[in-house]
Amino acid sequence: MASEAADAGDQPYDDRVVVDLVPVLRRVVGARIKDPYTVEDLVQETLARLMSSARRVDPDKLHHYAAVTARHVVASYAERNDRARNRSHLLGGPADVPPPADELLQHEDREFVGLALAQLSADDRDLLVAHEVDGQDTSTMAAERGSTPGAVAARLSRARASLRVEYLLAAEGIEPPTDRCRPVLRALSSGDRRRQRELDAHGHLLECATCEQLTDLLFERRGQPVDDGVVRVPVARDADVVTARQQGREVAARAGFSTSDQTLIATAISEISRNIVKFAERGEVTISLVTDEGRRGVRVEARDVGPGIPDIEAALRDGFSTYHGLGLGLPGAKRLMDRFHLSSVAGEGTTVTMEKWLT
Repeated sequence: MASEAADAGDQPYDDRVVVDLVPVLRRVVGARIKDPYTVEDLVQETLARLMSSARRVDPDKLHHYAAVTARHVVASYAERNDRARNRSHLLGGPADVPPPADELLQHEDREFVGLALAQLSADDRDLLVAHEVDGQDTSTMAAERGSTPGAVAARLSRARASLRVEYLLAAEGIEPPTDRCRPVLRALSSGDRRRQRELDAHGHLLECATCEQLTDLLFERRGQPVDDGVVRVPVARDADVVTARQQGREVAARAGFSTSDQTLIATAISEISRNIVKFAERGEVTISLVTDEGRRGVRVEARDVGPGIPDIEAALRDGFSTYHGLGLGLPGAKRLMDRFHLSSVAGEGTTVTMEKWLT
C-alpha cells in the first residue's frame, strides 16, 4: 500500500481539480459568514490549505475533505475574533475623556503650517501667499512675474505638493533620515512620474521604512492603480496580503481570465505576499496587464528588502518550508503560473516575477 501511495504521489497533479471546488467552498463559508470580503478571504485560505494537502486525499473524498477544511477555517476565524473582542477593552481609553479643545487644535495646525512654509523656497512661499491668502488669480500673478498663467498654475501645484509633505513631516514630528527622502516624497505628492523614475522613488520606498509610512499617510490609500496602469501594493502585514490578492483578482478579471484562473493568480500572489510578511517584513507587489504577440496576460512582481534566500534551488522544491505556513510557498506559486523567475541577493532582498497568459 505504501508503494502504491508513493506511485500515486509521483503522478502529475492538476491543481484545477481543487480550484473547481471553489463554488462549494463559497457555499460552506457563506452559510456561516455574511461579509462577502471575509468570505472571499477565508475561501482563499481554505483553497491554499487544500492545494498543499490534496495529493494525500482520495479523489473520491476530496469534496468532503474540502467542506470539512472550510468549516475548520471558519471556526479558527471565529475563535480569533472572539479573542480580539475579549481584549478590545485593553486597546481603548475611557469613553468619557473629552476631545482636545478646538482652539488648541487650531493653534497646532497654524504651527504646523508655519513650520511647513519655512521649508519651502522664498519664491514658493510668496506664490502660495499671493494666491491662497491675498486671493490673486494666476493671470495677475503671471503678469507681475513676467510669466504665463499656465506656468504659474504648474508652479502653484508643485508648491502645494511640497507643502503637503512638509506639513505631514511637521505634524508627525519626523525628520527624514536621508537627503533623498524629501525629493522622493515631493515627487510622489505632486504625481511627477518623470521625477519619480529619475529618483527611483519606488525603490527608495522599499529601502526606507520612514518614507513608506509617510507615503501611506500622504495618500491614505493602499493598493491603488497609478496612472501607468500598474497596481502597486505595499506589503508589510497580513492585511496587505488580502489587498494584494484582491487587486490581483481584479486585474486578472480585466484581462479576461476565467474565474478559476483568477483564483489561481490570486492564490499565487497570496503565497508570495505571505513570504514577504513572514521573512522580509516589508516589500511591494506590483500587478499589471501585459501583451505579447497578440496574447494578453498578467504580470506580478514581488520585491522585498530582507535577508535573501541562501539556497534558491531548495526553496523551489516541493515540501520545502522554514515555517509552518499554508504549505504552498514558492514552489506552489511557481506551479500555478505560466512563468516564474526568482532572484535573491543575501542581505539585500528577493524579487519574484510571475506571469499568467490567456490561452
